Amino acid sequence: MSLLKKLFGGTSVDFKTLVKEGAMIIDVRSPAEFNGGHVKGAVNIPLQAIQSSFNKIPKNKVIITCCASGMRSGSAKSLLKSAGYTVHNGGGWMSLNSKL
Repeated sequence: MSLLKKLFGGTSVDFKTLVKEGAMIIDVRSPAEFNGGHVKGAVNIPLQAIQSSFNKIPKNKVIITCCASGMRSGSAKSLLKSAGYTVHNGGGWMSLNSKL
């Protein structure tokens, strides 16, 4: 795995430190999924509402996106990044939760 990271430029992100420094966690799953469990302190903004919610997301904070598996949070990361946000894909919320 580390060879792949070296080849493709992947970097390890210290999510715990980012959160301690004030990063905002956005869970892009549906409200029903979110209500079934989520990372403590996460804000639920479903993927389909992310662009219309830019005015609710501070540009001066690092954003961490998460979802069920990492697919929707990856899409959210792309949308946020293209709008000028500093953003990291945290992947699946349960995996992210174990890193915090």
